[in-house]
Amino acid sequence: MRVVVRVKPGSSKGPLVVSDEEGLVVFVREKAIDGGANEGVTKLLAEHFGVAKSKVRVVRGHTARIKQIEIDD
Repeated sequence: MRVVVRVKPGSSKGPLVVSDEEGLVVFVREKAIDGGANEGVTKLLAEHFGVAKSKVRVVRGHTARIKQIEIDD
């Protein structure tokens, strides 16, 4: 399954996953430095979807706030 998410790095709201009219918004406390936000996003989405962290990966948008995530079942 692939999902498109908007990431809010360095957020005091995080860790939190919410949905809005455009899709999922992921709030993470990690800052977008050296892939920290990507790590936070994969960990949080793994918990949200109930899968192992190794089953979640960023496919597109490694350096962007809008990312395409692939989740293996």
